[in-house]
Amino acid sequence: MARLSIIGAGRLGRTLGRLAHDAGYTVVDVLCRDTVHAAEALAFIGAGRAVTELARLAPAELYLLAVPDAAIATTAQDLADAGVVPPGALVFHASGAGETSLLDPLTARGVRLGSLHPAFSFAEPARAVRGFGGTLCALEGEESACTELERLAEALGGRPFRLAPGGKAAYHAALSMASNYLVTLNALALQVAAGAGIEPLVASQLVGGLMRQTLDNTLALGPAAALTGPILRGDAGTVARHLAVIDDELCADAYRAMGRATLRLAGERLDEAAQRALTALLASRPS
Repeated sequence: MARLSIIGAGRLGRTLGRLAHDAGYTVVDVLCRDTVHAAEALAFIGAGRAVTELARLAPAELYLLAVPDAAIATTAQDLADAGVVPPGALVFHASGAGETSLLDPLTARGVRLGSLHPAFSFAEPARAVRGFGGTLCALEGEESACTELERLAEALGGRPFRLAPGGKAAYHAALSMASNYLVTLNALALQVAAGAGIEPLVASQLVGGLMRQTLDNTLALGPAAALTGPILRGDAGTVARHLAVIDDELCADAYRAMGRATLRLAGERLDEAAQRALTALLASRPS
């Protein structure tokens, strides 16, 4: 198995380091900003040497930059300046939004560049290690880099897939919409439910249960077949009553925006009269 060094051993770095060690990879160096964090990381990973300076990194075949997105380009430049990465080695980052191009300062060193982003929440490393199996891992970068990262992802227990060139931003936007905005949608629905006098615990069960059931239907049937509700029925009167009782402008704007997207999803299943009535109701907030 190849030798791996980890630069930045936070939650993601520690988790992938432990998984790599368990899979038979040799964890060489673990670089943290101070010796305390490095020692904690080594204890969790179960292997490696604590390092606090890039210049002290030993030669390896793989280098993971598990630093914050905003620090990737700077770290890549510092790593290139340190001159410690041997030609032919693979340097990769784990950013969901950033392209491999963040590592371009290393190009002149004759190394291969790529990125591997696990679509997974690394809230707590021990829990993440236990639950990582089957995680989809998005790869992009040079062909030889992606080939090696596929082997790494599979060894970690992940399921690798490749992104189209330049596709990282769209990939991450999709994840943000599916994950972050689902949380926001839940919060907005609970806010509107409060206007009906529903107690918070009951509202949480009511809204959460329906969201869970709807998501299951959507994943099983596809969005178009899973769609139900007043917009699909062309019921402009109900939509108008909804908007009349949503007195928070942000909630109303969100309702209208989601309504317009739902109207597009309903498509030709609505007659022209219903489409016109709903389009007028769901237009941007009146001035």
